[in-house]
Amino acid sequence: MVKPVLLVLGASALPLANKLKQALDAEIHTPSCVAGGDITYAKATAHLGQLFTQGRSIIGLCAAGILIRAIAPHLKDKHSEPPVIAVAEDGSSAVPLLGGHHGANDLARRIAEFCNGHAAITTASEVRFGFALDDPAAGFTLANPQHMKPATAALLNGAALALRGAASPFPTAKAQAWEPDFDGIILHVTERQSEGSATELVYHPRTLVMGLGCERHADPSELIALAEQVLSDNGLSPASLAAITSIDLKADETAIHAVAAHFHVPARFFTVEALSRETPRLKNPSDIVAKEVGVPGVAEAAALAGAGPEADLIVEKTRSTRATCAIAMATAPILTIPGRARGIVHVVGLGPGTPDWRAPAATAALASASDWVGYGLYLDLAADVKSMQQEHRFPLGGEEDRVRHAINLAKEGKDVALICSGDAGIYAMAALVYEVIDLEPSRIAVNVIPGISAFQAAAAKAGAMIGHDFCCISLSDLLTPWEAIEKRVTAAAQGDFVISFYNPRSLKRRDQLERAFAILAHHRPPDTPVVIASNLGRPEEQVRVIRFADFNPDDVDMLTLVMVGSSQSKSFARGDGTTAAYTPRGYAKKREAAE
Repeated sequence: MVKPVLLVLGASALPLANKLKQALDAEIHTPSCVAGGDITYAKATAHLGQLFTQGRSIIGLCAAGILIRAIAPHLKDKHSEPPVIAVAEDGSSAVPLLGGHHGANDLARRIAEFCNGHAAITTASEVRFGFALDDPAAGFTLANPQHMKPATAALLNGAALALRGAASPFPTAKAQAWEPDFDGIILHVTERQSEGSATELVYHPRTLVMGLGCERHADPSELIALAEQVLSDNGLSPASLAAITSIDLKADETAIHAVAAHFHVPARFFTVEALSRETPRLKNPSDIVAKEVGVPGVAEAAALAGAGPEADLIVEKTRSTRATCAIAMATAPILTIPGRARGIVHVVGLGPGTPDWRAPAATAALASASDWVGYGLYLDLAADVKSMQQEHRFPLGGEEDRVRHAINLAKEGKDVALICSGDAGIYAMAALVYEVIDLEPSRIAVNVIPGISAFQAAAAKAGAMIGHDFCCISLSDLLTPWEAIEKRVTAAAQGDFVISFYNPRSLKRRDQLERAFAILAHHRPPDTPVVIASNLGRPEEQVRVIRFADFNPDDVDMLTLVMVGSSQSKSFARGDGTTAAYTPRGYAKKREAAE
């Protein structure tokens, strides 16, 4: 889950923010002029608008009016608005402004309890009854939210309440048992399709599990059509689906994941041993299937395994050309899905290190992951996103050990972030992940998330050095013979590329950089700009632009990137005393032609 945001406007709110950060597992956002936060912002109004449109829960330690004025232009749909809460700096009051039924009221109560303050809950139904009709208990979905308002109004005006169904979506509600002649508001709990009305609110319990089997590489559209048809023919609502299940041999089957995505439910997979235990309950066992996969029925067995030991098989195996489908119904809403998810390794590029330069997709993957794997320094760079993730720290080196560890965790069904600096695909872990999977096939998913690489950051900090053709060359000969590196440096020099040198020096490798510059000396004029960029994105960052002739390799260490311009690259001093370097794209010729 993405952490809620504690928005601070001034240093006086930091003491309370730090206390709430621990209690709520939140992150602190402060203006750039205030130290001590996890994320900084330039302008509060713009930052609040961005957080709100991203769906982030916002806890503003400020006046309610500030939050209202900042967020008002972004209001669109009350059904999708995230929680927004105003909290007094002394914690005396917590006021849910938006998203009361989407967690804001509960969050305000938690804050008030922690601070010994008061939660100013103003939602009429919660004040009167202790619950809201559009905020049922976990495991239930309101099918006809358009009828919620008139139903709530009727209850507030004294209408009676009745429960039609086995389980209540509101455990604290005082509702009588429904009878056919009941006159009032009905809470109808059913797996069946029903439109409801202003006097009948339909709640679908997530008690159904759909088991699927299919041939390898079956068309996703066929499975989706089969699943929809089975639900429709049996009068069942998709909103009551808790999961899509199958045998673990299908964990990487695109069609099954497509069905799960279509219905917005998780996919879970079971071993042959787990499915075999369901054999006595199968309605249509098959010797042919047993010979092929080791269990006499995949769809029925997977549905029953997912719905639990007390479940009933309410829809027997139904076939299409290349797939089978069955549905089991549990006795209560399924809150914890059994089976194993398809594990995934997110190969995350953090960028240079600062959160401001980290891709939102990287932050989301880090936040959602159950496990983090990586070099300890890289894990520290992502500390602002850390919540309950299990860390697996590795020393510098041992890259293959890191990759294999991440893959093994994913094989257990875990959501793993393999953390790299810069871009995950540039001299980092992404290629090695695929290399290992190529050698040792696995059914896990892989998601490579790009980041800003060191050469991009260095070019941007120095000006615009990669405005024309460029290349990157690693000078490390640990995995690549120096003879091959030397050929590449020579070719790049002759081709007049801007060249970014990664891994220019280490404690053991001292002379490769000098040898590379000796090659370049035959192809670059003395005034060619050279960028020396160290510790990019970190507090000790240093970026300098010097002449090729003035380059001293002793100024470089293992945390430095060296970028050498082409023969066309230029540098110049600016009025503020800085030096900018750039490589022209060729627009001078266009200007000359225009003249």
